[in-house]
This record gives sequence, C-alpha cells and structure tokens, in this order.
Amino acid sequence: MPIPVFADVGTATMTECVTIAGWIADSVSIPVIMDGDTGHGGIMAVRRTVRECIRTGVAGIRIDDQPIEGKRKTQSAGVEVVPLDQAIARDRAAVDMKNELDPNFVVMAQCYARDASDGTLEDTIQRLRAYRDEAGVDWVQFESPHSIDEIRAARAAVTGPFSFMKGKLGRYLDVDEHLALGVTIAWYPGFTHHVTWAALWDFMTAFQSGGVKAWDTFVESRRDRPYPAPEVPEDGESGRSSKALEQRYSSSGDRRG
Repeated sequence: MPIPVFADVGTATMTECVTIAGWIADSVSIPVIMDGDTGHGGIMAVRRTVRECIRTGVAGIRIDDQPIEGKRKTQSAGVEVVPLDQAIARDRAAVDMKNELDPNFVVMAQCYARDASDGTLEDTIQRLRAYRDEAGVDWVQFESPHSIDEIRAARAAVTGPFSFMKGKLGRYLDVDEHLALGVTIAWYPGFTHHVTWAALWDFMTAFQSGGVKAWDTFVESRRDRPYPAPEVPEDGESGRSSKALEQRYSSSGDRRG
C-alpha cells in the first residue's frame, strides 16, 4: 500500500492550500492528503474546498473541529472546538460533496476536543464516533491522546480507519505498537523537515568557516553512499522528452501541407 503525502501549508488561504497541494499531487505518484483546517469557511466554503481538491488531483482532505475564527496550531494553548452539531454539519458537507464528485476521495475528521477547555476523553470519543457514524467521514483522528490507554479506549469505540497524533504521549509510537493497539495508520509529521534542516545547518556552518572545502568534504563523505537527486522522470518534462518533441514538431517529414 502506498504511503500518502500530507500537504500542510500552514495558514494559507483555501486557494493557496489547494494550489500548492495540487502541485505536490501532480509531481508524485502516491496519494496526497491536504490539511483543510476548518474547511476555510461555512458550509459552502467546505464544499468548495473539497470540490477544488478533487479538481486538482488531491486524494483526500483533513478537516478539524476548531472554530474558524481562533483556529490554533496543534498543541497550542487555548484550543477550542465548535459545538458538536456544527462539527457534524461541517464534516457532512464535505462527505456529501465528495460523494457527488468522487466517492474515492477521502475525508478525515480530526478531533481537538481532548485539549480544549474542559475537554475530556469521553467528549473526544463521543465526537469521534459522531464524525464517523453521523457525518459519515472515512477516517477519524484523535489529535491529542494523553496516554496509550486513551488510544486503546478510543480505538475500541470507533469503527473504521482511525489514527492518532503524538499529543501528550511524550514520544512517537513505532509501527508495531500501532498494530498492537489495532491502529493501521501511523502519523509521523515533520520527520523529513527536521532531518533536512539539520543537514543544511551542518553544511552551511561548515561552508561559512571552510568555504568550498566544505563541499569537497561532503562529496568525499558520500562517495560510497549515493543518494537520490530530484530528477525529472523520463515520462515527465525531461531533457530527453524535450528533445524528442523538438524533433517531432520540427521534422519536415511530419509537416502537414
């Protein structure tokens, strides 16, 4: 099964989010799921967001239950959630839109209730079940479990695809630990970002002090450890494809006269 890419473009507008997620989807052959935040507005905006995602080739969307105004980053202080009926309406609008256009499109509902003001595990489980059973989403996600026992309780209460974020666990659980909990989706955000930032920091620090010798040292260190470079695939807009098209359309034998 392919590992999907999750496109999180921060606080961008709906159009920016969909455009960037569409670029990503167009450049890879694996599913891309977009972070849709609150759906970027009311019911009509939620439907439009899903419609635009489908139009640009995005495979799914995550929609959360925070208020449109005051939407906060995961694990930020002051998180709130909208009333349950509003959250269900938001998710149901997304589900109806996807069913009208592409039933294979995936709608995931993320629940922030556990860390909201006066949030409880019971309220979180109630919401997760409602998003799945009443709104009909394909997949629910528990944003902030406080313990493995809370994950176990939520998993037992919810049918269908279920996942959780790191939340207050203190560490990421490995794949075997997920499976032991009956969870078949592992959510590992940000790993590649941090590894890339660290590598760039190390190299640029060395370059600042040693100049181009830092590059020579890097090349030597990777001599027996090749790494993939982001090359354009042959079936894409590669140099070979460009040359073939130039020959095709400039050839006198192919002219229509």
